[in-house]
Amino acid sequence: MKILVLGAGAIGGYFGGRLMQAGADVTFLVREARQRKLAAGGLRIASPYGDYTGQPRTVLGADLRPGWDVVIVASKAYDLDTAIEAIRPAVGEGTAVLPLLNGIVHLDTLNAAFGRERVLGGLAKIVAAVDGEGTIRHLNDWRYITFGEQDGRMSERVLALQALFPAESVVASAVPDIHQRMWEKVVHLATVAGIASLMRASVGEIASAPGGSELLTGFLERNAAIAAAEGYPISESFLDEYRQLFRNTQSGYVPSLLRDIERGNRIEGEHILGHMLQLAVRHGLPDDLHRLVYIHLKAYEARREAGRL
Repeated sequence: MKILVLGAGAIGGYFGGRLMQAGADVTFLVREARQRKLAAGGLRIASPYGDYTGQPRTVLGADLRPGWDVVIVASKAYDLDTAIEAIRPAVGEGTAVLPLLNGIVHLDTLNAAFGRERVLGGLAKIVAAVDGEGTIRHLNDWRYITFGEQDGRMSERVLALQALFPAESVVASAVPDIHQRMWEKVVHLATVAGIASLMRASVGEIASAPGGSELLTGFLERNAAIAAAEGYPISESFLDEYRQLFRNTQSGYVPSLLRDIERGNRIEGEHILGHMLQLAVRHGLPDDLHRLVYIHLKAYEARREAGRL
């Protein structure tokens, strides 16, 4: 199985690197600057589940050709249109496109570009970041990648991909209900990203504040109501996992949206919180907290665009 990974950052670099470590046929589609850095220092992962350094194969967009079995898209959601054009030369009749983007609306865009039969649903659950020296630092015990056919088939290609990941450092799951799994992540991520960015604090710091746990849990319930209205009710066991997390005053969990804000980077606010606000309005659900978070994020974007951070 020939695998192309778009992006060698925190997500693509971690999961692509682990595939490479396990001996899979992996190539990273990167820009020239990243190619030079990887050639000089290799792909480096620092993780509680084992460090790894290897010399990856890379390819530039101008040199990309067909012949790939799986293309893993690990870009930011706001770069989706650019990502689609970057991988287009690699996508052939038998190619599976596996997006690991936050949110869920990108599936419609990818389906339109490549055909629903070529696009897998997928999600990554991990907290990782690239440090100033280019090392991918795995920051917690989450190491999950979940994917599946959109029609629910347990196809040979998803089972073969699942088998390639090393079990000691990745929990890889091919599933028949990938849309449900993606909606579960949307509920979790919209909650944490929304409130953490609004408070400029980790989950533990929010939980330590009077009413902080209740704020997180209340927003979780609202996001779960949106998912249910979309036809994907969230189980109590899933919600209880996050209710417990939201009471943990020692949690250092900081979502990537807040990390991007703190660095003055572009953010995925529209793709995650903007989408949830639209759905709350569409279904006639309470939208005041979603609206507050969304305005906050749009104001950040305006301030960043004006160079006044």
